[in-house]
Amino acid sequence: MASAMSVFSLLVSSLLLALFSPGAQADVKRYQFDIVMRNVSRLCHEKSMVTVNGRYPGPTMYAREGDRIIVNVTNHVEYNMTIHWHGLKQRRNGWVDGPAYVTQCPVRSGASYTYDFNVTGQRGTLWWHAHIAWMRATVHGAIVVLPAAGVPYPFPKPDDEAEVVILGEWWNADVETVERQGRMLGMAPNMSDAHTVNGKPGPLFPCSQKHTYVLQVQRGKTYLLRVINAAVNDELFFSIAGHTMTVVEIDATYTKPFVASTILLSPGQTTNVLVRANQRPGRYFMVAKPFNGVPIPADNQMATAILQYAGVPTSVVPSLPQLMPETNNTDFVTAFQDKLRSLNSPQYPANVPLAVDRHLLYTIGLNIDPCASCLNQSRLAASLNNITFVMPRTALLQAHYYGLKGVFTADFPDRPPARFNYTGAPLTTGLGTSLGTRLSKITYNTTVELVLQDTNLVSAESHPFHLHGYNFFVVGRGVGNFDPANDPAKYNLVDPPERNTVGVPAGGWTAIRFRADNPGVWFMHCHLEVHTSWGLKMAFLVEDGSGPDESVLPPPKDLPKC
Repeated sequence: MASAMSVFSLLVSSLLLALFSPGAQADVKRYQFDIVMRNVSRLCHEKSMVTVNGRYPGPTMYAREGDRIIVNVTNHVEYNMTIHWHGLKQRRNGWVDGPAYVTQCPVRSGASYTYDFNVTGQRGTLWWHAHIAWMRATVHGAIVVLPAAGVPYPFPKPDDEAEVVILGEWWNADVETVERQGRMLGMAPNMSDAHTVNGKPGPLFPCSQKHTYVLQVQRGKTYLLRVINAAVNDELFFSIAGHTMTVVEIDATYTKPFVASTILLSPGQTTNVLVRANQRPGRYFMVAKPFNGVPIPADNQMATAILQYAGVPTSVVPSLPQLMPETNNTDFVTAFQDKLRSLNSPQYPANVPLAVDRHLLYTIGLNIDPCASCLNQSRLAASLNNITFVMPRTALLQAHYYGLKGVFTADFPDRPPARFNYTGAPLTTGLGTSLGTRLSKITYNTTVELVLQDTNLVSAESHPFHLHGYNFFVVGRGVGNFDPANDPAKYNLVDPPERNTVGVPAGGWTAIRFRADNPGVWFMHCHLEVHTSWGLKMAFLVEDGSGPDESVLPPPKDLPKC
């Protein structure tokens, strides 16, 4: 491993367009984020790492609903790189979505690429991250989209917006090396060595230096915390000792407020909460720890930060949270998810598709495939509908736009080719999984219902799935096998949660609905990076419509070449 610090430099300028009355010309403000190279604060082990502007986590980007954002990315490291703007829909403009070999070829070492996009019809907390291999472990940061000028929050106005809280994972080694070693052995890569809160693990880890994030508050004030799970492979609980949180937003969509002592975030998800600093002045631990609903080896390390009242000396011992859920507490997770409801107000309606044009059922499988070069002559793999997705060497969107042949086929099956008792006794032999770069073609404006069904192939596991280019409504979920005759009657079609990333419960299913009104090629994958790297991914090819604003925009001139 190189001893010098590797820095992936991100040069960001933002054109923020303040919104006025219809027809009025928007004000334009320009911001420049300077590229810097400096040492990143080290945790329990000294290593080189890839960062943005020399920071871990990277810089927070601020915009307002309706703004235009321009980001120039310059790659100064040896690895290929892309940036994904997680949760931004990028209407008709998949060229800036960011997943490598899906919507663009990577930015090579020494090269640059300008991401130029509008923030349309969205506001709230999102995030950006690298979207190639495991680089998002350290290459990530927050996106804060404020409401349009003069538009209030649909919940009590906080006294202050506290800093963004980013939950992450840390390896005492280069993450690309960790992933590569696991792949060569045919096994799961090593689990992370620590969890972090804003890049710091807290004093409970056995580090010579106790790096701890501290959030200072004033007693009596209410704060809006923007919490992001940027972990690579872990779903995380988050709580604050002695304090409750009022959930008001998930994945940049407003929710019906409810109070929680602990919240759960899958990798890729964001949650905004209101916190009232109403306790005795002191120091209180903020804690992030993993959720794992199945009895397999799991990372159980707890990261801590401190919520500190102004005027309290740092010598005061922080209070630990009480009654945090156990790592395998699926009942708590189910109850928490049951409380998530869209706001569904006149200003922010829940436009749930009621009539469905296309019904899809995708089974999630873990496989054991033969591998002559691996330690055990086999390797772990993953599949959707028995297909382990193979990444092309030409970006799928480019192949679609230019009509290139031989890059992909548009025949991804709507249902699994083999039906069985998906969540019954474990099946360790697999069901004839195939390799392929196969897309699902969808006619423009089609309403889609997709049921994601976990299986007990090798092992049942929970899976957070992220769909690029869209939000969707989580209309139902359950344990066991999805029953198409009876389960739809239990759907919430009034105010289901609207998200861009959703968890599929271990040994269960989740049903989502969306309208395919954003043309292009849009990635869908498990947001556990280990499963994505094993092939648990696919893509939708949404065809152009017939109207003038219903087709993919032309590609930018500086689009990277493969």
